[in-house]
Amino acid sequence: MNQEIKYWVGFNIIPGIGPVRLRHLLSYFQRLEVAWGAGEKELAAAGLDSRSITSILAKRDRIHLDEEMERLEKRGVGVLTWESPDYPARLREIYDAPPVLYHQGSLVPQDEWAVAVVGTRQATAYGREVAAYLVGQLARNRVTTISGLARGIDAAAHQAALKAGGRTIAIMGSGLDTIYPAEHKALAQAIAEQGALMSELHLGARPEARNFPQRNRIMTGLSLGVLVVEAGKASGALNSVRHALEQNREVFAVPGSIFTPTSQGTNHLIQEGAKLVRHVDDILEELNINALGQRDTVGQQLEMKLPAPIEENESLVLRHLTSEPLHIDEVRRRSGLPIAVISSTLSLMELKGLVHQVGAMNYVLA
Repeated sequence: MNQEIKYWVGFNIIPGIGPVRLRHLLSYFQRLEVAWGAGEKELAAAGLDSRSITSILAKRDRIHLDEEMERLEKRGVGVLTWESPDYPARLREIYDAPPVLYHQGSLVPQDEWAVAVVGTRQATAYGREVAAYLVGQLARNRVTTISGLARGIDAAAHQAALKAGGRTIAIMGSGLDTIYPAEHKALAQAIAEQGALMSELHLGARPEARNFPQRNRIMTGLSLGVLVVEAGKASGALNSVRHALEQNREVFAVPGSIFTPTSQGTNHLIQEGAKLVRHVDDILEELNINALGQRDTVGQQLEMKLPAPIEENESLVLRHLTSEPLHIDEVRRRSGLPIAVISSTLSLMELKGLVHQVGAMNYVLA
């Protein structure tokens, strides 16, 4: 890392020094190294208000820049700034682009073709299944999935991209040394190995509620468009839509039942003009991305990917399963088979990749 970067890191740690004030400093001092040593009068001449000046004077002597850079290096965290040639070009275009981006993992040219996937933390089985299906297809078309590492739809999207061998980037609302939620540590590690973790927040920054709406602008800023899978009327995912519209990004939404609370937001988005998504082609065509992977209907997908059942019981069970979750008791009722037979048959079929359990003993076609 060059010596100038540590001053970008230093100002990024000081509260209240965001994109606007940093531009003032760069415009007046040309280099942040000079600004770092400036006095009160010089900072005022640069256009900073008294509150920002007080913050800088009070905090900078407590920040040990070389030690901070050593911490980043030990954790394998890279730093990009507005002046870095590798700073994501699409993100650079937004009016409040973060001055500093911390990243762990790799950023590659392919990530220019990315879609942000967002949704509720209280995802239903339907939402998780749709997210897994669409993200899997995006990954097979070499489209990078960007999400926020949260519970629910975010996690389902990251996991689907990883499973399909695609790239995925998690934008965090904390420093890269603080994984939130904590149960996603293994997922975060897998993302760093097959994509990247990113944050505008310095090491040690806690996952405060105010951070997450702000990080959403980075998710959409990096993307060609945002896909909302499930969202209630007041879902935080709708904040991502607002950022996407401000940044002139495409907005996609998956329709859901009019009786399901987690579909109220997505159905409203469609009513307001968001692109309704039935399959991956709806996204690829709107973004003018040539399909590079498999573009099948569900029926073709089953024909190509599902092995033929070798037992009569398997064949009977398959007749009653669709992409809609069905409880094991309902499978038993419809098939007429004993529950013990149904249970063992479903377990074997799951091993074969014929079916998939989506939670609470509900099953769908894989």
